Amino acid sequence: MARPGADARTRITPRRAVLLGLVVVYLGILAIAPLGAIVKQFFASGPSRVVEELLSSGAIPALGRTVAITAIAIAINCVFGVAAAIVLTRQRFWGRRLLDGLIEMPLAVSPVMIGLAFILIFGANGWAKPLTEPLGIRVLFSFTGLVIGTVFVTMPFIVREVSNVLTELGTSEEDAAATLGASRWQTFRLVTFRNIRHGLSFGVTLTAARALGEFGAVLVLGGAISGQTDTATTFIYEAVEERRDGAAAGMSLVLALASAGVLVILERLKRRVRKEA
Repeated sequence: MARPGADARTRITPRRAVLLGLVVVYLGILAIAPLGAIVKQFFASGPSRVVEELLSSGAIPALGRTVAITAIAIAINCVFGVAAAIVLTRQRFWGRRLLDGLIEMPLAVSPVMIGLAFILIFGANGWAKPLTEPLGIRVLFSFTGLVIGTVFVTMPFIVREVSNVLTELGTSEEDAAATLGASRWQTFRLVTFRNIRHGLSFGVTLTAARALGEFGAVLVLGGAISGQTDTATTFIYEAVEERRDGAAAGMSLVLALASAGVLVILERLKRRVRKEA
């Protein structure tokens, strides 16, 4: 039996038709057309030639570096992101609102500015150099710098997704577990983690999507040194600069497919959450 109002929601009126047309045009211009242009360039350059260019120009190591950075960023943000979310939602302390606001800073500040900020911190005259130099830690123009920049720009996603879940659930189940004698670790493992797993999954997928496409921070911090600090996105930049359109289109298509895969995973997670709800 159809739900009340279902026919009204599915009926196409002239006003809805115009609105639907505007949405399709908007998405077509901003999403479908650019992807179509990349696919067109890929086939125009010749798939076999593009693959040959990618295999002979250092694209595979650059892509591997991006995958490694993404995996490390996810691991770090899982640990510290969950910890930060628990502190922000379960603790009350002076400066909590300020700290909560600072979590959003990577979303509001340009990644290029973030890269510059880390150069000022770890550069030749940076205040952190006396700490890192004796330990032999090199940040600028190194893999370490790429990881730091990526972790910073992806920081908010897991924190926010987990925080939203914890705020919605409250503390009743955790309090009940503590009353029954569970330790803090047992409460986290058996109660808290079970409740936040979907939010954590959302955060991980968003972190992966953001890390795969990061450009500004890794370019400034790493310098896109061929074979050392170039990533998939900086490889595309260099290929465009050198007019190697086939290689640029090939790597862009690889990243687009990877991002599409992440989005598919995200949609499946959403459906699973709806079913369980």
